[in-house]
Amino acid sequence: MLKKQIVIGSILCLIASMSWGAMFPVAHIALQKIDSFYFSFIRYAIVAVILSVMLLIKEGKSAFRFEGRGKSLLFFGTVAFSVYNMCVFLGQHLMGEPGTVAASIMEVLMPMISIVVLWITTKKAPKKFMITSVAIALVGALLVITNGNMEFFMMAGQHVFPLLLIFAGVVGWVLYSMGGVRFKDWSILRYSTLTCILGSVVNFVIVTLASSFQLVPVPTFDTILSIKYEMAFMVLLPGLAALLCWNSGLKLLSPSNGLLFINFVPITTFVIMAFQGYQISNYEFFGTLLIIFAIIRNNMYQRKVIPDQDHRAITTKPDPTGNMVKVAR
Repeated sequence: MLKKQIVIGSILCLIASMSWGAMFPVAHIALQKIDSFYFSFIRYAIVAVILSVMLLIKEGKSAFRFEGRGKSLLFFGTVAFSVYNMCVFLGQHLMGEPGTVAASIMEVLMPMISIVVLWITTKKAPKKFMITSVAIALVGALLVITNGNMEFFMMAGQHVFPLLLIFAGVVGWVLYSMGGVRFKDWSILRYSTLTCILGSVVNFVIVTLASSFQLVPVPTFDTILSIKYEMAFMVLLPGLAALLCWNSGLKLLSPSNGLLFINFVPITTFVIMAFQGYQISNYEFFGTLLIIFAIIRNNMYQRKVIPDQDHRAITTKPDPTGNMVKVAR
């Protein structure tokens, strides 16, 4: 049962990560025509409506109650659907063409950020196998990112502010991913829906204020229609499907293990570029293999450790009648 859970969780996280890898090239096209703030707002407002209909049909009106968790839901919805999306897409747009690659690449920092956050919040050092798995995956990602060329880091120095925006967005998504642990008694659909609704409300406030002060141009109906295909893709795959797959996968694997799959985001971006005629180099090929190895290594160790822990947690002890019974240690 546990092995099946890990396999299903891995597949779900992989689907989400690959969807997000395809997201950045598509977003680059759309951002040439519409402001990144309105792009983020419209995208997740549509996702919120779809999720709301699904939740209403499946769980009824009672599922929309916050049950005293409104502040937590607002926080996680804001860091995911406002901070992450608006900061990442704004940073990507400000960087221009290199922003497409940089935004997908920055995602590989998520596993390391999650380890630091857990370390700070729990005061408990992460396990060595997890640190080494993240390190191996990071090395692999850097091979893919740089392709043996250090010009990437020179580019990073020229785009400090956009990269900081993207980094802030990445931190926001890590916090959201880890926040799902607090709602284990809720369905994935309910947590995803309520956080998306609240995040969309925050997005509405942001774009309204920004437009009122003439900081952000309000898109015309023709502008929105001009990106209908890109928006449809962004809503259905990296929006709706990826969100549900990601939250479901993290619930099965745990955030720290599931976040390792985020390394497939830049890999997917490069694969799409390869289909468009881009030649895969040896650096990118072996970097991809390292990332896959790190994820498989981490999951196999996880499958080995958890059953051992469960076995050690159970022992036998005589009850008052003298019969041996199993008890938890």
